[in-house]
Amino acid sequence: MRAIAFAGGRAVVVERPDPVPAPGEAVVRVRLAGICGTDLEIARGYMGFAGIPGHEFVGVVESSPDPAWVGRRVVGEINAACGRCEACARGLGRHCPSRTVLGILGRDGAFAERLRLPLANLREVPAAVPDEAAVFCEPLAAAWEVLEQVVVPAGSRTAVLGAGRLGQLCARVLARAGAPPLVLGRSEGKLALARAAGLEAARADAAIERGFDLVIEATGSPQGLARALALVRPRGTIVLKSTYHGSAPIALAPVVIDEITIVGSRCGRFEPALAHLAADPALVAGLRTACFALDDAASAFALASDRASMKVLLAP
Repeated sequence: MRAIAFAGGRAVVVERPDPVPAPGEAVVRVRLAGICGTDLEIARGYMGFAGIPGHEFVGVVESSPDPAWVGRRVVGEINAACGRCEACARGLGRHCPSRTVLGILGRDGAFAERLRLPLANLREVPAAVPDEAAVFCEPLAAAWEVLEQVVVPAGSRTAVLGAGRLGQLCARVLARAGAPPLVLGRSEGKLALARAAGLEAARADAAIERGFDLVIEATGSPQGLARALALVRPRGTIVLKSTYHGSAPIALAPVVIDEITIVGSRCGRFEPALAHLAADPALVAGLRTACFALDDAASAFALASDRASMKVLLAP
């Protein structure tokens, strides 16, 4: 099959063997895959991953240990846990020390014609959700994860740093939870998109008075945490959504003095994301920039790296 690999930080199309499923795994033909900030960081060396990248996808099951799944349109939870360790027993498969992660850790991903995942990871896509919306399920689940980790009372004063792909989704999720945020970003086009979704938006370097109950940091930049600390109120909460290849030097004294809670946040459950997509397809409206064939991988990644872009898709 054709797939994408990184060579010297560049995306190239390669020929790879078809995936061979392990016991309990299904093979999925990929219909659409999304390029996210984590994929761009992997190209720069994040996680030291050398396989096929990509973890946002929608596809059709080609083979399965349960024949009833064949032909179904699916998305997939990206963490493949062992199911036997203490973390798994506590329902924390996303933190299983032996897990593989689709396109990120020890498991080839979705930038290919086919992928393999445990059948238990697959979630059927409701008929009302088109492929172009279903491919956003993974980042939307990551956005909803904030509400599972942090209590956000309606009317809370909130801010989202970063008006990119994940920041826009986090902002829309907060708005639907009754705590519409101020979105801070650098791209006028992305800020306009936030405003079109009914959100307040401003330049990242604007003079903003401190005092937010919750700040979600989704800039993808090492400087994002410092900016979040400058905005959150004493005893407020910062949720870190950024992943990047490198370190983030930060003065920790303000965290102690102001008793700030900092929460790391990454993957989320797919069920709430699919349910909300089925009920409200506008959740992801306007977030697609372009779609490329797999053979145009270099162009797709070049556009995805452009700060003005939102979500760039691949159609294997």
